[in-house]
Amino acid sequence: MIYGIDIGGSKIEIAVYDEGINLQDSWRVNTPTGDYQTFLDTLTTLIIEADQRFDCLGKIGLGMAGLIDKNNLSLSANIAVANGKDIAKDVGDIVGRHITCENDCRCFALSEANGGAGVGYSTVYGAIIGTGAAGGFVIDRKLLKSWQNIAGEYGHLQLSAVLSQKYNLPLRKCGCGLASCYEGYISGPGLQFLHKHFNDVDLSVLDLLNSWRDGDKAAISTIDCYLDLLGACLSNIVLSYDPDIIVLGGGISLIDEFVTAIPQKIENHLFKGYRAPPVVTAKFGDASGTRGAALLARGAANA
Repeated sequence: MIYGIDIGGSKIEIAVYDEGINLQDSWRVNTPTGDYQTFLDTLTTLIIEADQRFDCLGKIGLGMAGLIDKNNLSLSANIAVANGKDIAKDVGDIVGRHITCENDCRCFALSEANGGAGVGYSTVYGAIIGTGAAGGFVIDRKLLKSWQNIAGEYGHLQLSAVLSQKYNLPLRKCGCGLASCYEGYISGPGLQFLHKHFNDVDLSVLDLLNSWRDGDKAAISTIDCYLDLLGACLSNIVLSYDPDIIVLGGGISLIDEFVTAIPQKIENHLFKGYRAPPVVTAKFGDASGTRGAALLARGAANA
């Protein structure tokens, strides 16, 4: 069996797959964020429980919120106790197995390129847009591994001066330490920020969408700006990687009107005559995190 573990800021999910990456079982627990040893204990307890349920010593892949650098050290804004730690090694030493670990959004991209919405395409970019904005690039079904393992971090490209001036947008400090990262404007919280900035009104994303669909002028103006920024951000992916397809995940990907509008919004920021790739929603949705982690573990075991 293969265990794919998706580690988020609030929940940890473990999913058990067979060698064909068919789901056998899954369950979740809360993510402990106050103490690193408790964090490790939670992960090892999940693994031992899976071993017992399936009477085996499964292969293990971790998908982790935040960056995993070239030395396998974690950098996570959501799980600060894990920062600077080699989680795969630390857990592996306890359970006596080799463990693979990768950014959760890259796990998503790998999953969607292998049996997901990116099937049949050579180059697949997977972009999650939810509470944050991050992604990964897959070439011929294999995850692109760069020098420092940060390739594809489109959410931390910085807002252009052109768009900042066009919409009179302030610089926003990002949790990564940079200023004015696109994530602060195109994520779900970023959409809420834009509406607050333009209208001095706090609305949930759902309420904002309902107002937009009802023809509210303020909501329309906010979302016009939002989609322009999102198109500009994703145009950088097209200009840098020119993927065959972009697969979207996260809460924003569930808004059908946005998904339909994105290709034209991208093309507005490309050279004249060039096209945006198809933009589609994920096949496996939230399950792509554990599924991609399992694929990594299976690949490492077979390498």
